[in-house]
Amino acid sequence: MIALLSQNIEAGARAFANLLLTIFPFLPASLETNPEQIMIVVGFAGQGLFAMRFIIQWLSSEKQAKSVIPIAFWYFSIGGGSVLFLYAIWRQDLVFMSGQGLGLFIYLRNLYFVRRSRAAMGGEEPAA
Repeated sequence: MIALLSQNIEAGARAFANLLLTIFPFLPASLETNPEQIMIVVGFAGQGLFAMRFIIQWLSSEKQAKSVIPIAFWYFSIGGGSVLFLYAIWRQDLVFMSGQGLGLFIYLRNLYFVRRSRAAMGGEEPAA
């Protein structure tokens, strides 16, 4: 199952490489034959999103002069965790997948609590 998902992700990376080569013909042709190059960029993009959550949290805390977790923290957590989970599947790394999978559950659950709390205070309707 994981091997099949990994193959599908790699096929997607190859298709994306073909698209990039069509749009930007000056890129190295090795992108088409080495999907690892695309996936390394995907992995770093996931790490970048994940790192942004701490930067957002730090800046928000500095602004309010106390420790706070803004809602953007959870969105960056979900974005970064999702991209890293995809990367972990491609690598077929069960340890990495289990860590990111559990993290995604926790981030989504926390976002649910934030939305439910805001809805209870009259800020917005609860998400279904």
